[in-house]
Amino acid sequence: MLGYAFMGKAHSNALKKIAYMTWPPPLEPKLVGIAGRNKEAVEEAARRYGYEYATDEWRRLVDDESIGLFDNGGPNALHGEPTIAAARAGKHVICEKPLGRDANESWEIWQAVAETGVKHMCAFNYRFVPAVRLAREIVEAGELGEIRHFRARYLQDWGDDASLDTWRFSADAAGSGALGDLMAHVVDVARFLNGEPATVHGFTHTFLPGREVDDAAEAAVVFHNGSVGTLEATRFAHGRRNSLQWELNGTKGSLAFDVERMNELQVFRADGDRARGFKTVLVSEADHPFWEHWWPPGHIIGWGETFVHELHHLLDAIANDKDVAPYGATFEDGYRAAEICDAIARSGESGEREQVIYR
Repeated sequence: MLGYAFMGKAHSNALKKIAYMTWPPPLEPKLVGIAGRNKEAVEEAARRYGYEYATDEWRRLVDDESIGLFDNGGPNALHGEPTIAAARAGKHVICEKPLGRDANESWEIWQAVAETGVKHMCAFNYRFVPAVRLAREIVEAGELGEIRHFRARYLQDWGDDASLDTWRFSADAAGSGALGDLMAHVVDVARFLNGEPATVHGFTHTFLPGREVDDAAEAAVVFHNGSVGTLEATRFAHGRRNSLQWELNGTKGSLAFDVERMNELQVFRADGDRARGFKTVLVSEADHPFWEHWWPPGHIIGWGETFVHELHHLLDAIANDKDVAPYGATFEDGYRAAEICDAIARSGESGEREQVIYR
């Protein structure tokens, strides 16, 4: 594990749960080494999470032949070199989003890792929310008909503080602000549920003078399937702590979701619900996605369990030589999300609609 803070904690917790909650797991994780910049803090993390050793030099993990999976939860500037080095050492790799600080870096990471033949996953954990996966199944089954609208927004409020000192506000360390931190998730959910965007017309905006990165990003989108939509991300929406919301409207019905009500999916069917509006479906039944690992119907799960599902998916791909795609996000998906985010930023600079073109 590279990184001992937010994502290091989330991934370590999930790896420990896989060993007993998804019994029998495809592979039983063994927590070998954890790396971080602060020697004292990473040693405390190793004790807390149960790693065999801690180090402030990530190359020690790459050189450790007993390690088979390298999990990169470090700052964005450390996504590239360590991940590529681990893959070239024969280790399977998972890297937090955004894959790179921009599309160029993301492309380079994807290409270098793909050449090694190891399994690779970009950690877009919202693909592994049961309600989101159920929505994907509903869309794939054609139950919404022809999709006409997709709109999504990721709203947080912690960024409106000029005194904050974190790598997330550094252009060199993060690459971008809300664009890479939050909009990358919005873009991936859009691609996961509604397919590829064709064009974007958007912009980024910085509210606090002197801040190196954007505080918010907005875009209007036309998708290849003919639908239209809007994408929004901000760290300045007071009262919204961690609200990823999206809605799909089709000719036969609609779906809506808010991660702050993570176990619920709003469902509307045009042939039967018109007089009553949306129905709230509690996604906790035994036949719903991922529920074989958890509790009886109605006993809900939380945000942390999305990482259990995500890492279980990767371990299954490794153990049984399965493809990570299409339900897991590969490094190609990480690159494509970055290309779309870059197009939004370019559109803001030019004032023109940008085509989304993949290399």
